[in-house]
Amino acid sequence: MGSEKVIKSSIEWMKQAQYDFDTAQAMFDSGRYIYAVFMSHMAMEKAIKGVFAYKLKEAPPKSHDLIYLSNKMKLALPGDYQMFIDKLNDLSVPARYPDELDKLLNQYDKKRVSELLTKAKEVLTWLTAQL
Repeated sequence: MGSEKVIKSSIEWMKQAQYDFDTAQAMFDSGRYIYAVFMSHMAMEKAIKGVFAYKLKEAPPKSHDLIYLSNKMKLALPGDYQMFIDKLNDLSVPARYPDELDKLLNQYDKKRVSELLTKAKEVLTWLTAQL
């Protein structure tokens, strides 16, 4: 992949990451907290892939695993961002494929998801600044 294409690709990844984060916020605002978590994961995944494409000048792997993607590119996340990525990675599978919807709905209350979105926005801003 040519350098110009990779840079364009990384910008496109970031556009999609922001769109997904905005969707997470819309899901939160409408009380669809599980989908707010899911879309936050999608936003982080696309932002990490954008940084991957930009820094390594190659297409990112086709994976949803935030930890794998971060480790593959040796992304040095500051402060507690790595802990957040690890946590969000663990939350995404149950949000996608819940065993029991009612149980999951109780786990993802407004306060918990609001905190998650606040941190996701912070990490997304940091990732975007890496380009």
